[in-house]
Amino acid sequence: MTTAAVKWDIEADYLQACNCDFGCPCEFSAPPTLGYCEGIGVWRIQRGGYGETRLENLCFGFLARWPKQIHEGNGTVALFFDERANSQQREALLRIATGQAGGLPFEILATTFTTLLEPRYVPIEFSLDGPHSAAKLGHNVRMAFEPIKNPVTGSPEVVRVNHATGFVFKEADCAAAKEFSAEVDGLKFSWPNKAAFFAKVSYGN
Repeated sequence: MTTAAVKWDIEADYLQACNCDFGCPCEFSAPPTLGYCEGIGVWRIQRGGYGETRLENLCFGFLARWPKQIHEGNGTVALFFDERANSQQREALLRIATGQAGGLPFEILATTFTTLLEPRYVPIEFSLDGPHSAAKLGHNVRMAFEPIKNPVTGSPEVVRVNHATGFVFKEADCAAAKEFSAEVDGLKFSWPNKAAFFAKVSYGN
């Protein structure tokens, strides 16, 4: 007998940075700037739950590397979960983030990874402040944003992406990741002044 999937849904703030140039060609179904992708994403849940387990105010995120375009797979990912979560919340977030619970975007993302590193339960810092947002996963993974600057005047640019077929976000504001650095189990990189996004998202199965 097949067990019915546990229903889940979340509304969250989301921060993302990667090694692509501003705007990230992946959002336009084009190859990554350097031909491969190294990226980070962090969610802070505003509302949501997994069955009867509530998930409000918890954070989780990923650090990943794909050797080519994301859809070509063979990626390596480290998942990070809020150390404040209790055992039921940890299990719920793990099942959601690994795609086991179904639903976008995790069900699709899970198919692009061949190496899933040991999940980490760490202090997560999440500061939502528009183009000055920042996040930290444990002690060795961090990103910090600033506005994209006009190359002629130096003035801040305001750029927004509407991606109707996007499954990580449908709409997001663009920023510059003045800092994006990580060192975790072979995932070691630093990409200052590259693409960043901040968005509000809704997911579920």
